[in-house]
Amino acid sequence: MNSFPDPKVAFVTGAAQGLGLGITQHLLSTGWKVMLFDLDADAGDEAITALPEEQQERALFFKGDIANEHDVAIAVQQTVDRFGRIDGLVNNAGIADPHSGSFEHLDWESWQRVINVNLGGAFLAAKHATQHLRKTRGAIVNIASTRAFQSEPNTEAYAASKGGMVALTHAMAVSLSGAVRVNAIAPGWIEVGDWQKSSAREEPQHRDIDRQQHPAGRIGTPDDIAKMVAFLLDHDQSGFMTGETIRIDGGMTHKMIYAD
Repeated sequence: MNSFPDPKVAFVTGAAQGLGLGITQHLLSTGWKVMLFDLDADAGDEAITALPEEQQERALFFKGDIANEHDVAIAVQQTVDRFGRIDGLVNNAGIADPHSGSFEHLDWESWQRVINVNLGGAFLAAKHATQHLRKTRGAIVNIASTRAFQSEPNTEAYAASKGGMVALTHAMAVSLSGAVRVNAIAPGWIEVGDWQKSSAREEPQHRDIDRQQHPAGRIGTPDDIAKMVAFLLDHDQSGFMTGETIRIDGGMTHKMIYAD
């Protein structure tokens, strides 16, 4: 059953696996049409094929590199050509592994790739989608991370990219005042091992301590994030919110930890 009288259209990056796939499936289940943008063609084909037939008619896959402006521009135009509009942009694509080794030995190309994909990709998608979002008074949701606020050793590139995403969010919100709302979500531990393409899928293995260290008593799921994405994209529900970053981490960043 559609949540909207006229199906709205979302452009979701990194949409074929993991958190992006969870977001895509949730939006499709509530009546949205979705462009799935992803670098992995096999994962994209699997994601589309696994959808119910009715949802397949409202989904489109584009294989592209989010750090390549040409790919992004073509994909945005194809979305408009196919669906006629864009109401929501979800900037989820990113290099997920936060560990890059000691920054003293991190080569410039590796640093630059993480920044270009995780942060630059969000800029490029917003740059090309905004002209269409203005017409629909749409919204942008950026997927940041709690690592924008706290870190483990040897995660400088990832942390910098996600910290930049938080800053990019409030900067764009101000620049697009009155036209397009821009918010971010900072997920904590979200289990996505069972949301990968079939060749990479893993059954999650969690210990009691993994669950107990979260004040919420469990590890997060893609649906926890997807529901907030849908809320932030819906002007009727979140029309007075812009420039915000919402942490969804089971309470982990609020928990005091002392050495034994």
